[in-house]
Amino acid sequence: MTIPTRRALLGAAAGLALAPSVARAQRFPDRPITVLVPFPAGGATDVQMRALAEAATRHFGQTVLVENRPGAGSTLGAAAVARARPDGYLVAQMTLPALRLPFMQRMAYDPRKDFTPIIHLTGYLFGVVVRAESPYRTWQDLVADARRRPGQVRIGNTGANGTPHLTMIDLAEREKIEIVHVPFRGEADATPQVLGGHIEAAATGSGVGQLVDEGKLRLLNVWSRERSPRWPQVPTLVELGYEGMVVTSPYGLVAPAGLDPAITRALHDGFKAALFDPQHLAALKRLDQPLEYLDSAAYARFMAETIDMEEKRVERLGLRQS
Repeated sequence: MTIPTRRALLGAAAGLALAPSVARAQRFPDRPITVLVPFPAGGATDVQMRALAEAATRHFGQTVLVENRPGAGSTLGAAAVARARPDGYLVAQMTLPALRLPFMQRMAYDPRKDFTPIIHLTGYLFGVVVRAESPYRTWQDLVADARRRPGQVRIGNTGANGTPHLTMIDLAEREKIEIVHVPFRGEADATPQVLGGHIEAAATGSGVGQLVDEGKLRLLNVWSRERSPRWPQVPTLVELGYEGMVVTSPYGLVAPAGLDPAITRALHDGFKAALFDPQHLAALKRLDQPLEYLDSAAYARFMAETIDMEEKRVERLGLRQS
C-alpha cells in the first residue's frame, strides 16, 4: 500500500480548491453581460461600445448589453463596478477622468485597488468645432476673439474635469486668454448647443464627424499626433505650436477587484475577439478612433502608470478640492 506524501496531499487539496474556479470559468458566461458606458446614448463612445457589444455577443454566445450611466464626470460606471459582485457579469468603460477625479475630490472608489483591468481598447480623436456660420475660420481666429473679449467666448466640453475640459484649460493658460468653460454630459449634449449658436465652440470627439462632413460644423484643430486622414486639411495642436500636446484619452474595460483569474481571461478573450471583429473595426474607422489593444497584464501596468501621472497632473494644475 502506498502512503501519500504531504506534498501529494497538498497538491490534491489545491486541485480540489481550483476545481470550482475552473468549472465556473468553463461555464462563463451563462447569462448576459452588462457593459456600463458613462456617457449618453448617441455620442462617439456609445456608438463604439455598442458596436463592440454587438460583436462580443457573437463571440461570447451570450447577449452583451450596453447601459448608459452619464454624469459625474464619467465616473458613474466605475463607481458602480467598484461596488459590484466580482462575477464577471458587470464591467465598465474605464475613462481617464475616472482615474483622475479621485485625486480631485472624495470618490466612492480607489482607482488603485477596486478594479480588475480586462482589456484596453482605443482612444478618441478630439478637436474643437464651431458651427458653419461661425466667424472663426481657424483656431487662431477663436484665440484672437477671446483676447478681444475676455470671459465672453463660451467653449463647451464633454464633462466637467474630463480630458477635453482640462485640455482647454491648458490651452487657455498657454495662450493667456480667459474663456468660459461649459460642461455637458457628453458630446451628444454639447453638439446641439454649438449648432444652435448657444455657445461659440465645443471641445469634443469624433462623433460629430458626420456633421463636419456635411458642412454643418467646422473643425478647427485635432489633438492627435498626426493629421486625421479623414480631414487632412485640419492642423494638429503640435502644428499650431503647442509642443508635445497629443491628447487621445485612451480607455478600456474593467471589472470589480477580486475577479477570478480564469473569468478575467474569459472576458479578455471574448472582448479581444470583439475588438478585432471586422464589423467593430469598421466602426472604429468611421469614428476615426485608433485600435489600441493591450491585454489584461499590460493594461494593468498602463493603468498604474496613468494613475500616477494623473495624480501629479492634479497637483500641478492645483485642481485638488479641499
